[in-house]
Amino acid sequence: MTASPTDPAPNPHATAEEVAAAMQDTKLAQVLYHDWEAETYDEKWSISYDERCIDYARGRFDAVAGDQDLPYERALELGCGTGFFLLNLMQGGVAKTGSVTDLSPGMVKVALRNAEGLGLPVDGRVADAERIPYDDNTFDLVVGHAVLHHIPDVEQSLREVIRVLKPGGRFVFAGEPTTVGDFYARWLSRATWYLTTNVTKFGPLSSWRRPQAELDESSRAAALEAVVDIHTFDPADLEKMARSAGAVQVHAASEEFTAAMLGWPVRTFEAAVPEGKLGWNWAKFAFGGWKALSWVDDNVMKHIVPKGFFYNAMITGVKPGATD
Repeated sequence: MTASPTDPAPNPHATAEEVAAAMQDTKLAQVLYHDWEAETYDEKWSISYDERCIDYARGRFDAVAGDQDLPYERALELGCGTGFFLLNLMQGGVAKTGSVTDLSPGMVKVALRNAEGLGLPVDGRVADAERIPYDDNTFDLVVGHAVLHHIPDVEQSLREVIRVLKPGGRFVFAGEPTTVGDFYARWLSRATWYLTTNVTKFGPLSSWRRPQAELDESSRAAALEAVVDIHTFDPADLEKMARSAGAVQVHAASEEFTAAMLGWPVRTFEAAVPEGKLGWNWAKFAFGGWKALSWVDDNVMKHIVPKGFFYNAMITGVKPGATD
């Protein structure tokens, strides 16, 4: 697993001055926030590289891209984070080799470490998604999960994606917040955080309260999170941007309505209580509840609820060329 020797080192402990500067500089905020989160990100979001998340990643890919001739030879992940999407797609048979990029050196470091642990052939670069540091016509597939909403100029990034794809190559982006979904998810999260951190201040529930220093650290991270989350999307607008960037065979989809209304309070509650306080039965409840409500969303809600009301948007498209 290789990284560029010229890439900057991670900075997991931003100073108050750096955080203050980041409030006025979204790309600095991206680096500081994601370097801050890198080493604990998989735990925070219950990310794994086993059958559970392999099935999840492959399910997102299939839901928007449909039945493809797999595997792709070489894939790139933009805004890779810890490698969740690409590494699980590779394990799921979607791509043979991969490259990971992120604006955060800490995330690239963790993604490459995860790839090495899985024995996957992956290289990595610290990179701005608006200026992808690879040659034209390099990749057969470009993927990303929960990345487009962090990029200031989404259409410019999609133009770059088209540039580095080979003719006929495909991109798939998933996990992007819709405008309506982001509204109710944030309010559910705020309400859960407020209730949990206040109810656990007193009496027998105090053992369920994280130390104040940890809560303060989470609040500082949350302040940066408000800066790094730049966009929300309507699925139809995503399609327009992709076509404007030069893609063909463009298709957007969405998912998680009732599942998001459970998922966001659950994730927030998990972040607000001490590590290790919640056991296996909680994990079974959280995952089982999410799966059950996802079934409801896929089989019932998609027929009666507008696409833009679901939480997650997905988009795919193809670079024009010989296979178009």
